[in-house]
Amino acid sequence: MSAPENDRICVGAIAGSYGVRGEVRLKSFCAQPEEIEKYSPLSSEDGSKSYSLTLGRAIKGGFTGRIAGIDTKEQADGLKGLRLFTTRDQLPSLPSDEYYHADLIGVEVYDTGGALLGTVKSVQNHGASDLLELMGAGLKGTVFLPFTLAAVPTVDLEQGRIIADPPEGLF
Repeated sequence: MSAPENDRICVGAIAGSYGVRGEVRLKSFCAQPEEIEKYSPLSSEDGSKSYSLTLGRAIKGGFTGRIAGIDTKEQADGLKGLRLFTTRDQLPSLPSDEYYHADLIGVEVYDTGGALLGTVKSVQNHGASDLLELMGAGLKGTVFLPFTLAAVPTVDLEQGRIIADPPEGLF
């Protein structure tokens, strides 16, 4: 039986083949990247396929790995772009000030006066810190809100809302 969609968390992706013997290049989205192997077998996004993963060595931007039943470069190439998921109950519980990206997507963001700013479309990280990508009817385009304690003092997932105090001029 497959888990509900919000119970699946993306923990990695296959970036392509590595070598000619069916190994894959693997990107891990885990806080401790090598821990992705602990969640094997991993599944496709819809849970219809399962993948047994054995981690190889660290390479630039990720790891090499083997997926059971993948023995050729062509088979490994066919998995390029595949996102790998595990169920929420397999993951460690987080401290109160940390969140899984999947839990933030779709949450409405309000300013400190209660006005709706937008909805979280994605969580981005380009090296410095996380950014919440916001979309909304009142926005001319995408707005990236720094996901810091100063700019986002309150995340209330039970109420399905985030309270933001955005930097001056962002909106």
